[in-house]
Amino acid sequence: MSTNSIPRWNLDSIFPSLNSPKYKSALADVKSGMENLENFIASAKKLMKDSPDNFDFPIWLKSYLESEDKVARLFTSLGAYAYIIYSVDTTNTEYLNNMAKIDEIGLRVEQIDIDFQQILKSNSSKLDDFCSRFPEFAEYKYILEESIEDTKHQMTAAEENLASDLQRTGGDAWDRLHEQIISNLKDSSGKTFNEIRNDAYSADADLRKKSYETEIALLKQNEIAFAACLNNLKGETVTLNKRRNWKNPIDRSLSSSRLGKKSLDALVGAIEDSLPSWREYFQLKAKYLRKNGLTKSETAGTDADKGIAFYDLFAPMAASASSDSVLSKKWTFAEARDYVIERYDSFSKNMGDFARHAFDSGWIDAECRQGKVGGAYDEDFALNNESRIMTNFTGAFSDIITLAHELGHAYHFSCMKGKPCAFYSYPMTLAETASTFAETIVKQDMISKCSGNDKLQILDFDLQDTSQTLVDILSRFYFESSVFDERKENELNSEDFCRLMKAAQEKSYGDGLSKNARHEYIWAVKSHYYSTGLDFYNFPYAFGQLFGAGLYALYQKEGSAFAEKYAELLSHTGSMSCEDLCRKAGFDIESKEFWKSGIEMYLKEIEEFKKLAD
Repeated sequence: MSTNSIPRWNLDSIFPSLNSPKYKSALADVKSGMENLENFIASAKKLMKDSPDNFDFPIWLKSYLESEDKVARLFTSLGAYAYIIYSVDTTNTEYLNNMAKIDEIGLRVEQIDIDFQQILKSNSSKLDDFCSRFPEFAEYKYILEESIEDTKHQMTAAEENLASDLQRTGGDAWDRLHEQIISNLKDSSGKTFNEIRNDAYSADADLRKKSYETEIALLKQNEIAFAACLNNLKGETVTLNKRRNWKNPIDRSLSSSRLGKKSLDALVGAIEDSLPSWREYFQLKAKYLRKNGLTKSETAGTDADKGIAFYDLFAPMAASASSDSVLSKKWTFAEARDYVIERYDSFSKNMGDFARHAFDSGWIDAECRQGKVGGAYDEDFALNNESRIMTNFTGAFSDIITLAHELGHAYHFSCMKGKPCAFYSYPMTLAETASTFAETIVKQDMISKCSGNDKLQILDFDLQDTSQTLVDILSRFYFESSVFDERKENELNSEDFCRLMKAAQEKSYGDGLSKNARHEYIWAVKSHYYSTGLDFYNFPYAFGQLFGAGLYALYQKEGSAFAEKYAELLSHTGSMSCEDLCRKAGFDIESKEFWKSGIEMYLKEIEEFKKLAD
């Protein structure tokens, strides 16, 4: 990989192509592996029916889990590969057809899992015996008990199979339609939607405002399609949740997040308590931008309209910067690479070497191009313990934070190496811990190095980023809660979604956001709303932000010795609840005080920001 240009990834070590012998062999192996699991299921059912006294459940479970691990490594890797090649070329028919093929295999995998859960449930009293006879499988106990609990929220096997089959042409199809529209939107000059959105970080105030107006116009042109996607997706979720005995949509999300309601209430309550400080930050920034001629808003930052314009949320605190400013300059990808590696090295050599290997091995696709989805993600491959990172690199400092964030996810996965594939499925809440911690290492270093206007800018950068994770995430949480409440009773259109988004922003941003420049169509942008399996894909980010802040505080106290403890903590994220893992780190997350202690670091930054801005 050349570091003189923005790279595309190299997938040869995973699968060179859909037509490669390696890919075809993996497909054949996963099918034969599924047949083997089906034989395990059939033999267990027969013994349980005809000769239960001769059914040695512990030895059967050991053999099943060993075989299931091989299938899971293959299938999850095939699924990850199918998505990543599609995500950078969303209109490629071959890739779309391949995703459909993998989805179809997934139906068979799901059916096997449903049958396994029923056998597990029927023999739950023998789990202690299993762990006693095979202590090397003791760590499985938590996820096996979790699997038994999940059976309380399943329809009949036939109904679950039908629901999965219909989802391919239902929820999944609506999700893909949304992705395809967004990834192919462009303005009259040919500028892609992702590039238009990235203008929010530009120092050119006029460009920020015009791109914001273009973005909303493009979304409005497609509002009927976007609203149809979201309405039908949430309708499907409401219907299935009812049949699966979920009282509220949030209950399903909490279960998948391995988080208790008491912990979520404490988290949300702590963020709500901090809202006055965040609104003050927004108003301070709006006032500063107006005072220094850095906004094109006619009213934002005035006594009559104290809040900041939506299109200025990510505005730099200067119209221009010297060429050596790390914040406002145009970074090359090579410079971004070197800086991220340097920061990772500062925490631990192991983490630095990992980042170096990821860059040098072509794990990253960072080029902006039409047909590629927006945002960024990390995708992990259990088959060979590698990861691939997709991002859209434009040279802004925020892109460096994004690289650090996604590489944090990949590092987290590397800490799981050697464990069974079942433990790679850690919940979203804990999945954001390593990425947030990696961001914090970069940001805090930059804050310590800067002074004067540069320090004002980096403080603003950290605060704007954290405010998105706390304040904007809270607005998304409010929005999705209200959508589910109303979707239970009625069909929803674009006017409804705009109305609910306005209310959510008012409740969270309040007078911190300009009355005359908000973004009521932001619901049409955020891809998280459009996935059938990711309801409330919001509060885990706030969890990760504040849990990461707590871990960073520990690192500051303990120094380099913390690195080994940190890696060990990450290795357990797939085998226990959030509460248990946090107790392991010395935190009580059911207490609002814990979350407030995480927020405190940012409230101090707001005070420092206030002094510098004045």
